[in-house]
Amino acid sequence: MSHKHQEQNQGEAPASNEAAEEPAVTQQNTNAQSASGQQEDPVKKEIDALKTELASVQEKLIYLQADYQNFRKRSAKDINDARIYGAANALEPFITVYDYLMMARQAAEKSDKIEQIRQGLAMIIDQYLKAFEESGVTRIETVGKPFDPTIHEAVAREASDEVPEGTILKEWSGGYRFGERLLRPAKVVVSSGPQTAAPAEAPDAKEA
Repeated sequence: MSHKHQEQNQGEAPASNEAAEEPAVTQQNTNAQSASGQQEDPVKKEIDALKTELASVQEKLIYLQADYQNFRKRSAKDINDARIYGAANALEPFITVYDYLMMARQAAEKSDKIEQIRQGLAMIIDQYLKAFEESGVTRIETVGKPFDPTIHEAVAREASDEVPEGTILKEWSGGYRFGERLLRPAKVVVSSGPQTAAPAEAPDAKEA
């Protein structure tokens, strides 16, 4: 009996050793999986952080685009308003001049007093020049001034014994500037200096 028990005990011993080894292997696998999970966590956290940052940047970009579109609309409206107000301010003085012209016309139709009509026209011209000045427009000086091709346009040349060559004799139409910008050159007649006498014809020219 004791011998059989010993044989059975000897046969069962290896089985108990394998059973003892299984928990150790399982523990190693668990530790390996745990270590692998710990290695992946920092990468996953960084990816999640980058995704969050990207979403934040995209949201800010959407807001910036909306603000830019609103800025463009406001700028376009401000520019348009400035043009309208600028034109209105420039035209207002000329409306007053037009009123004076209409009053002068009515007065001329009811009166034959030429002197009064002339005085009225002179007053209107003064108001017109004042309206120009208020708008920043200046009239270019011409008669008696040296011809300047940058602001004058010569339409003719005439001889003159009194006015030096290159000096403006007459003005055909006025020229105007807006600040430093030339709106329209003045059309003028320029002196060509004293008229030279035609050379006498040689006596033998007719015979030839």
